[in-house]
Amino acid sequence: MATEGFEAVFLETHNWGKTAKFFQSLGFELEIATGDDSGVFRNGEGPFLVVSEIPEDREPKMQLALKVADADAFRPGPAVDVVTPFENTHYGTREMIVRDPDGRLWSLQAPAKS
Repeated sequence: MATEGFEAVFLETHNWGKTAKFFQSLGFELEIATGDDSGVFRNGEGPFLVVSEIPEDREPKMQLALKVADADAFRPGPAVDVVTPFENTHYGTREMIVRDPDGRLWSLQAPAKS
């Protein structure tokens, strides 16, 4: 079983309000506002965008997430360095972290077990 393309972009920011306005000015719509300076944006049929505010003393990061239909059926090929196997997340998915040949980390997102 292979991945199904990009699922999401996870973006950290030092200023939720400015970042939200930036993406809304680019045509993204706020779909979910969590009330804790984070939320989910959508723009058409593409991946969703999750934005979370972090403290000023941390460097903002960005993470791309690939979609996996079934974590239990997924078998990465030998070229994939699995950093962490699928684990439940606090936001209702299962996530595996893999490393590409240049050392970048990738998130693979699958639905939570029902």
